[in-house]
Amino acid sequence: MVLWRRIPLFVFFLIAAGVIMLVPSLYAYAQGNHDVARPFFYGFITTMVMVVMFTLTLINRTPRVTARSHLLTLMGTYILLPIWLSMPLIAVVPTLTPVVGYFEMVSALTTTGATVFDLPTNFPITVHLYRALVAWSGGFLILLAAIAIMSPLNIGGFEIRSVVLGGRSGGAQIAIAEASDRLVRFAGMIFPIYFGLTAVLALLLAGTGQSGLVAIMTAMATVSTSGILPVRDLAAAGGGVASEVIIAVFLVIGATALIYDPQRRRNMREVGGDPELRMLAALCIGLPGALFLRHWLGALELDGGQGGFVLALHALWGAVFTVLSFLTTFGLESASWDDAQGWSGLATPGLLLMGLAMLGGGVATTAGGVKLLRIYALYKHGTRELRRLTMPHSIGGDGQAARRIRTQGAFIAWIFLMLFLLALALVLLVLTAFGLPFEEALRAGTAALTNTGPGYLVLHEAPRRYADFSPVVHMTLTAAMVVGRLETLALIALLNPEFWRR
Repeated sequence: MVLWRRIPLFVFFLIAAGVIMLVPSLYAYAQGNHDVARPFFYGFITTMVMVVMFTLTLINRTPRVTARSHLLTLMGTYILLPIWLSMPLIAVVPTLTPVVGYFEMVSALTTTGATVFDLPTNFPITVHLYRALVAWSGGFLILLAAIAIMSPLNIGGFEIRSVVLGGRSGGAQIAIAEASDRLVRFAGMIFPIYFGLTAVLALLLAGTGQSGLVAIMTAMATVSTSGILPVRDLAAAGGGVASEVIIAVFLVIGATALIYDPQRRRNMREVGGDPELRMLAALCIGLPGALFLRHWLGALELDGGQGGFVLALHALWGAVFTVLSFLTTFGLESASWDDAQGWSGLATPGLLLMGLAMLGGGVATTAGGVKLLRIYALYKHGTRELRRLTMPHSIGGDGQAARRIRTQGAFIAWIFLMLFLLALALVLLVLTAFGLPFEEALRAGTAALTNTGPGYLVLHEAPRRYADFSPVVHMTLTAAMVVGRLETLALIALLNPEFWRR
């Protein structure tokens, strides 16, 4: 057996963690900030020593590598790796407790983007660069895990695709291959695309007027949908509406997996009929229109429509971008969103934005939530049932695939939705038991479970800061982030005896 196949997958994640620590160390050293560079460099050295020790210890091991073992490793990575990643962060920012540091790193690794830091802060920008790098790496990790691990196991949304394809999932053809070989092959296919999109976006954002490091971090936050910026919001990042338009285009690219998924890239001619893209387009057209009409009516009631045509366009764009941002679990509002509220005098429709975050993006993307394909299956089933109420003897057409997604697909999607709501109810129960008001617990729990951390601060005018929560609340939200990223079906699959007998 080839040597690298004997090394556990977690060791490769440790190597990636060491590289992540080295980058901010080099940046801080280049800036002359040696006190900040040292903890990250020591973390890099210690991580590499651990990698060598693990490799020498397990070099003669001949494991039976399967997709199930990789799924267990993935869960262990989200739980254990943030402990190690938080060490240099706590050394640089001594005011952080171990619980808060762990919360910060889980939030970054799951691309949730929730943070205890109030931006702007007096902390070195190297700290925010480190958080952004962890989140960017976490985005690549979930893309790789979705295509190389979850696809053959028919979880993570691929169970709906399997139904549509008549029992053949996107990964069925590669399920017979070695799991490690599959991971290496797909990593080589996905990383150049992921890195290339980030580089192109950073260059475009720099062209709009953003500074170099801010443009790079905004690009990483967009491609990974983490929303981690070195500044308070997109308005402070600079670039104006032009930068938001560019970000919106890349959010659409990232939220539909048309580029990342090899199978969907081979069917680019059928992109117009892609259900996730159609659902995304319908939501990004219909809901901003409704929000704009709401603000327009509010403006008429206040001052007869005063504010002008330009302000109305700003309000419309603010609604479009914010809807897309929450739907892809990016979680940052448009700079024009405040203009819309100032124009009409109406408050933020937090419940609507919370619902959008629950819907989430596409399958095999960095976005969280329920996923658009599951929502599409429930929508098709609902429209068919409504038609049967008016025409009981009608026959559902549109082909065999459409019939399958209206029946088996909707059934599976409904089960997942119930599990998602059950997990949310459990999180709310724990949060309210430890003192959070129900509305605040609902916002925080939804933001954590849908991996839309920055959205928590948008859903209310004056929310309590993440830093003000108790350690128990931090750990509860941390568990919700991991469950939201791995999805409840994956966790239940690990508890299924049949899963282990295969």
